[in-house]
Amino acid sequence: MLSKFFSPYQAFLGLPDVRQTLVVTFLARMPVGMMALSMVMFLRDALGNFKLAGSMLGVYFFASAVTAPIKGRLIDRIGPRLPLIVCGVLDPLCFALMIACVWFQAPVWLIATSVACMGMAATPIATMARAMWRHRFESDDQRRMAFSVDSILMEINFTLGPAIIGLVLAFANPKAAILFAWAAATFSILVFLRSPGLKYWKHEEHHERHPLGPLTNPQLLLLFVLLLALAGACGLLEVAYPAYMTWIAVPAFAGVLLAVNSFGSAVGGALFGGMRWQMSLEKQFAVLLAAFGLLTFLHLLVDARDSKYLFALIAFIAGCAISPAFASQALLISRLAPAKYTTEAFTWSATFIVTGLGGGMALGGALSEIVHIKAPFVAGGAILLLAAVLTLFLRVPKPHARELSTSTAASS
Repeated sequence: MLSKFFSPYQAFLGLPDVRQTLVVTFLARMPVGMMALSMVMFLRDALGNFKLAGSMLGVYFFASAVTAPIKGRLIDRIGPRLPLIVCGVLDPLCFALMIACVWFQAPVWLIATSVACMGMAATPIATMARAMWRHRFESDDQRRMAFSVDSILMEINFTLGPAIIGLVLAFANPKAAILFAWAAATFSILVFLRSPGLKYWKHEEHHERHPLGPLTNPQLLLLFVLLLALAGACGLLEVAYPAYMTWIAVPAFAGVLLAVNSFGSAVGGALFGGMRWQMSLEKQFAVLLAAFGLLTFLHLLVDARDSKYLFALIAFIAGCAISPAFASQALLISRLAPAKYTTEAFTWSATFIVTGLGGGMALGGALSEIVHIKAPFVAGGAILLLAAVLTLFLRVPKPHARELSTSTAASS
């Protein structure tokens, strides 16, 4: 039974350059998981409160989200190498500028400016990694496997990255943590430049491009709206767990809930990668969104004051739908986005993810304070079910015969 489950993974990992690309991508994306915690602790230590630190972090993510599609369009136009090299120079310099401004107690407006520059110069490694898989494989089965493994590794990045920074903070201080994050980010760009996956990049430079790029496709735009809802639900959970655990006077258990939720996501991603669905891609996505929504509602059935471990089990079960849902939307983007907009489409997805996470966190905080402590779970479940219904309006084209023949050749 186990051998049957793992055999698709063994076949996938045996394909040329796949294992090396996964290792490089995992190492290159590790700083993504380190950035938020290291920055917020460094800025809080220097500025004196979490309000200012959080605002600065918001500036960073906003600048990164706004400029990501511009970088994606540039990569689609001229290929990945030159933009990677330019970002590889500017990213560490702007990061160092931010550290220097904070370290030498520059005015708040200057710190905010340096943080914005840092966000604008950020190398889009996470989205480029997904675009690479779109270029590497043509068949849905292989892309599903690639995006599923990618989602699992991303969950590990987001779990291990903050843990590493936590260890640095435990044995040193916030200054050491931000310097460690800077070194890791600089190293990650150098690592990613050596990814064997970059050689599969299909560059189409002479196609006419619309100023709005992939946003001119109504189906892709609808998918981005659905992705906004999915990310918003995840943002609601990010706040719901700490808020609820603080309300019942066990705030430290919030970390356990977030960890088991992430672990459930990794397990779900592993299962999704090995599955063979008989339904269409859009129906798969609808099922996953609906399942995530219903599982989110399960949090309402258990009072953590009676059994916080049962509540943790529900957090794990709900998490099982997260990675499959994100892998499914990546698969849909790879099918819907024209080749000339591949990277830009994935960077737009990152913009909607960041916006959704931020909006979900803000909404979750307001609902838990104003309405009810479990209101974020209700909102998250409702948003996901509504998104599942809207997914039924997606119309995804079938793969062309040329793609099918190419995928057969790639797997041999």
